[in-house]
Amino acid sequence: MNPARVTVHRPVLTSMVALIVVILGLTALTRLPVDLLPNITYPVVTVMTSYPNAGAEEVEQLVTRQVEQAAAAITGAQEIRSTSAEGNSNVRINFAWGTDIRQAVDDLRDRLARIEDRLPDDADRPLVRQFDTQDSPIMRLGIGSQLDAIHLRTLIDNRIAPRLERIPGVAAVDTFGGLEREVRVEVDPERIEAIDLGLDDLRNRIRDANVITPGGPIMDGRREYRLRTPAEFRSVDEVRDTIVQRSEDGVTYLHQVADVRDTHQRVTRRFRVNQEEGVQLAVRKLADANTVEVSEAVHAELARLNRDFPQIDIRAVTDEAGFIRNSITNVGRSILYGSALAVLVLLVFLRNIRYTLVAATAIPLAVIATFGLVYFGGYSLNLMTLGGIALGVGLMVDNAIVVIESIARRREEHAEQTAAEAAISGTGRVAPAIVASTLTTVAIFLPLFFAEELAGQLFKPLAAVVAFALAGSLIVALTLVPMLMARAPMPKRDTSALARMEQRYQGLLRRTLAQPWMVIGISLLLLMIALAGLRGVGTEFLPATDEGELRVHVAMEPGTPLEELYATMSGLEAIIHDEVPELENLVSSSGASAFRASSPASGNMRVMVGSRDSRSRSSEEIAAALRDALGSPPGVEIRVRASSGIFFRGFGRGADEESLSIEVRGFELPTMNAVIERFETALADVPGVTDTRVGSDGGQPEFATRIHRDRAADLGVDVRTIAQTLETALGGSGAGQLRAGGDETRIWVQLRDADRSSLDDLLNLTVRSEDGERVALRSLVTFDTAIGPDSIQRREQARISTLFVNIGDRSLGEVAADVRAALADIPLPEEIDFSVTGDIEEQEAAFSELLLGTLLATLLVYMVMASLYESLRDPLIVMFSIPLAIIGVTGALLITDTTLNVQSLIGILLLVGIVVNNAILLVDRMARRHREDGMELQAAIVAAAGERLRPILMTTLTTILALSPLAIGMGDGGEAQAPMARVVIGGLLSSTLITLVLIPTLYLLFHRRGEHPQPVYRVATDHA
Repeated sequence: MNPARVTVHRPVLTSMVALIVVILGLTALTRLPVDLLPNITYPVVTVMTSYPNAGAEEVEQLVTRQVEQAAAAITGAQEIRSTSAEGNSNVRINFAWGTDIRQAVDDLRDRLARIEDRLPDDADRPLVRQFDTQDSPIMRLGIGSQLDAIHLRTLIDNRIAPRLERIPGVAAVDTFGGLEREVRVEVDPERIEAIDLGLDDLRNRIRDANVITPGGPIMDGRREYRLRTPAEFRSVDEVRDTIVQRSEDGVTYLHQVADVRDTHQRVTRRFRVNQEEGVQLAVRKLADANTVEVSEAVHAELARLNRDFPQIDIRAVTDEAGFIRNSITNVGRSILYGSALAVLVLLVFLRNIRYTLVAATAIPLAVIATFGLVYFGGYSLNLMTLGGIALGVGLMVDNAIVVIESIARRREEHAEQTAAEAAISGTGRVAPAIVASTLTTVAIFLPLFFAEELAGQLFKPLAAVVAFALAGSLIVALTLVPMLMARAPMPKRDTSALARMEQRYQGLLRRTLAQPWMVIGISLLLLMIALAGLRGVGTEFLPATDEGELRVHVAMEPGTPLEELYATMSGLEAIIHDEVPELENLVSSSGASAFRASSPASGNMRVMVGSRDSRSRSSEEIAAALRDALGSPPGVEIRVRASSGIFFRGFGRGADEESLSIEVRGFELPTMNAVIERFETALADVPGVTDTRVGSDGGQPEFATRIHRDRAADLGVDVRTIAQTLETALGGSGAGQLRAGGDETRIWVQLRDADRSSLDDLLNLTVRSEDGERVALRSLVTFDTAIGPDSIQRREQARISTLFVNIGDRSLGEVAADVRAALADIPLPEEIDFSVTGDIEEQEAAFSELLLGTLLATLLVYMVMASLYESLRDPLIVMFSIPLAIIGVTGALLITDTTLNVQSLIGILLLVGIVVNNAILLVDRMARRHREDGMELQAAIVAAAGERLRPILMTTLTTILALSPLAIGMGDGGEAQAPMARVVIGGLLSSTLITLVLIPTLYLLFHRRGEHPQPVYRVATDHA
C-alpha cells in the first residue's frame, strides 16, 4: 500500500491531521513532569527497628538476626544486608527486578508479625519501608537568625515547616539542627537516697502524676455525658511541685530532690551554613510531582516567609532543580542545534530551499508527536527521553530525505509525469525500503523492553521515545512529504558537483569490484585493529557528571567530644572558603547521624561550586586541589570527592558512598578488621585509588556492665530494674510529655551532671529488692573496660567488614581490575573471604544484559530483513555492515578519551539498527536494477550505488551533525549523553564509508552465479 495515493489528492485532510498532531503534542508538552532521570521503582525494602540503649551486638543478636530470618523466606529476595548500631537495626532486602514490591511488602509484614513475640519487650515494632528513588530531598534550606535557638526551632516546627509542606507537590519537610525544648529532671542521688527512693521509683512517680484517662459515659437526666479525667502537667511549675514521697515527716516534692529545668535536649549533632551555625530543612517532593515546578513554588514561598518573619533569613543552599533545569536546557539546545545542522546538510545536497523546507518539516512534526506519545506513555521529560529525541533528530529526516530524493529523480527523469504522479510513484518506489530500515531500527529496542536489570529500567524510556520518533517520521515521510512535494514547483537544481562526486565514486567502485578479496581483507584488518584497540578503553557503570558539588568527610578518633570535632570542622571550613574561589554555599554537619547516634566523631560537608559553565575548573579538579590543601592533620582523617549524589540517586547506594568497595566476610570482627588493614595497605599503591576508609570506625570505647545474676537473685533484685536504673542515671529516660499551647515537650529524668559521673557514683546508687530493701549496685554489678563495635554490618546473614575505595583519574573498571589483582595474592584465614562490590557489580550486570541485548537485536534485525526480502542471503549481505561500526566506535572512544559504559553500550545497540539502513538502500536498489531493469550484475551494482550515494551521504551526515552538539557534552548534565552520541557518530562514520565499498563487493560475490535477488517488498513494489 502506498499512503501517498490518498494524501497527495487530499491536502486539506493531510494538513488538518498534521495540525491535530501538533496541537495535541504541544498540549502534552505543557503537562509533562520534568525530572533528571526516569522514575525507577527500585526493588528494595528496608526494615527498621528501634531498640533503645541496646549495644550493637545486642541489637544484632536479638533483633537483626530475627528480622533477617523472616526476610529470607520471602519469595524473590535476592540479597539481604543489615546494619546493627546502638539502639537501631536496619535490614535491607534487595528483590529481583520485576518483583511485585507491594506483594513482597505484604508478605514481609506477615512474616515480621510472626516473630514479634521473639523480639525484646523494649524493642519497637519493626517498620517496613519501600525504597523510592524520589524520596531524596530535592532542596536543602539553611535558616539563620538571632533568635534564641529553642525559640527558633519551635518557630520552624510550628510555623515555617507547615507552610512549606502545604505547597503542592511537597511530600515532607525534615528539620535538622537547632535546639529542641526539654523539661529535664536532674536528680540529686544523695537526696533520693535520704528519702529511701530509687531512680526508677522517681521516674514512675512523675509518670503516674501526668495522666489523662477517659472515665466513661454518665447519665444526667435524659442526656448522656462523657467523663474525662485530665490530670496532665500544664506547666513546668506543676512538674516541680509533683509529690514524689510521703512519710511521717510530711511530703517531699520533686524540686526538693532534683533540679527541674526548662532547657533543651542533649546536642549530638551541630549544623553550619556558610560558616555560621544554623538549622537545615530538607524538602522532599511527591513521586509524581514536577521537580522544577516544586522548586519554583518553594522559592516563591521562601520570599513570602522572609517577608512575614523578618527575624529569620531562609535561603536555598542546594537545589536539584537548578542542575535538572540546566541539564534539560542543554539537551534541548543540542536538539535545536542538531536540527539546524541537519537542515543545513539538506540544503547543501538538495540545492533547493523548497525541498529542504519539505524535509525539515519532518523534524518538528515528529518531535511534537513524540511529546504526545511520551505523555500518554506515562513518562516524564528527563535526560533519557530528551536524549532519545536528540538521538532521533538525525534519523527523523532520513526517511523524508529518501522520499524527496526519489521524487526529485522521478520528476527529472520522467518529465511527462505530473507533479502528483511523480510524488506517488517516487514514494512507492522507496516506501518498502524505508519501512524496512525503520522496522530494523525499531527492532533493536525490543530487547530493552525485556531487560530487568537497572540498565534496562533506565533506558526503556529512551528506547520508547526513539521508537515513537521513528514511527512518527515514517508516517510523515509517507504522507505529508509526498503531498508537499506534489505542490512544489519543478526546480532547476545545479547538481553538477554532486554528479561529478557520483562519477568518481562509481569509478572507485569499478576498481574495487575488480579486486573484491582485497577489499574484504582490508576491512577485516581494520576490524581486528579496532578490536585490539578496544582493550585499551576504560570501563565504568555510568559516565561521571559534574554536578557542581563536592563532599568532604571528616573522621576523628572514636570517643572524640563533639565540641572538639566541631572546632576541627570550623577550621576546615575556613580553609575551604579560602582555597575554593568557586564556592557558592557550604553546609556542614558535625556529630552523630540519626542512625549512628553512638559515633559522634565524624562530620560531613557539602561544598557547592555552581554550574559547570560558570567556572573554569571541573569539580574533579577542584576536589583534587582541595584534597591537597586540607592535607592530613594529626588525628583527623579527611576524604574529598566530587559528588554524584543527584545522578546516582536511588541506584542502589547512598550519595555519600564510594563507587567501589571491598567486603570481607567472616565471623570474628577483630580478624576481619585485621584483614581490612592489610587490604588497605595493599591498595595504597594502586593507581587511581585516591583514599580509602573502613566502614566501621574501629569500635567505641565502653564499659561493659557485668551483672552478677546469682547475687541479684539471692537479694531479690531483677535484672531489668538494674539495667533501667543505669539507663536512667546516665542516658536518661522519658517520664511522659508536658503538653501546653499545642506543643509537646518531653520530660527527661537523669542524674545531675550525669556526663561527669564516675563509676563510683554509679555503684553507690541503690535499687529496691522484692522485700522493699535498698541494695547498692556495687553489690550487684562490676564494670569491665572494652572496645565495643559501634556498628555491625551483615550480608547474607554473615558478618562483613567493608573497605570503601575512592577513585580518581582512572575508570572504575580499570581500578577494579587492579584492586582484584592486588588482593589476589594476600593469604587469608580459612574462615575469611572477600568480594569487590559497589557500582562494579551493577556495571558487570548491566554490561552482561546489554551485550545479550545487542546479540538479540542483531538477530532480530536479520529476521526482520529476511522476512521483508523473502530471502536468507541478501539480509546476510546487509548484516556485514554491523561489525564495521566497531572500527569507528573504538576510534571515537580513544580519541575523545571516553569510557565504555552503559551509555556507550546503548549507542552500540543503536548502531545495530542504524548502520544497516544504508546497506538496505544499496541492496534494494541493486536488486531492482538487476532484476527489473535486466542490467548486467556489475553494471547494476555500479549504477545502483551511484543513485543511492546522495541519500546515503545525506542521511549519514544529518545524523552525525544532529548528534554533534550532544557529543560535545557541554554544560550541566552534558556528560550523561555524550558517550552515546560519540559512539553513534564514530560507528556510523566508519560503517558508512566502508559500506559504500564493501557491500557492493559482497553483493557481487554472493550473486556471481546469476541468482536474481528479490527487492524488498516485491509485491508492494509491483503495485506502487
